[in-house]
Amino acid sequence: MKVICEVSQDHPEKVKNVQNQMTDLSDVATLFKALADETRLKIAYALTIEDEMCVCDIAAVIEGSTATASHHLRYLRERKLAKSERKGKQIFYSLSDKHVHQLVTLAHEHAKEGEEIG
Repeated sequence: MKVICEVSQDHPEKVKNVQNQMTDLSDVATLFKALADETRLKIAYALTIEDEMCVCDIAAVIEGSTATASHHLRYLRERKLAKSERKGKQIFYSLSDKHVHQLVTLAHEHAKEGEEIG
């Protein structure tokens, strides 16, 4: 079923309101691009379950090598979605803040709702 407007008419007051409040969304687009990769999303989701994990544990979760895990973790760190902390000889990774945690959790919940409805 196609949903289309039957009349071609804009609403100038709504358009003006949105244009006045529109902000630069390039950082938001970068965030979504980072999480659009399934492996990086698995890593982020794993870090919503466990607050912190080392590279070896993350590699095991994604069923990949430590090099692959390190590559994706570096990508997430560079975009301020994850952070790292050295503890002895190991480096542990966690999500950078509660907003990233909430975003990943909310996206997962939304996807699950879609499965139940469809």
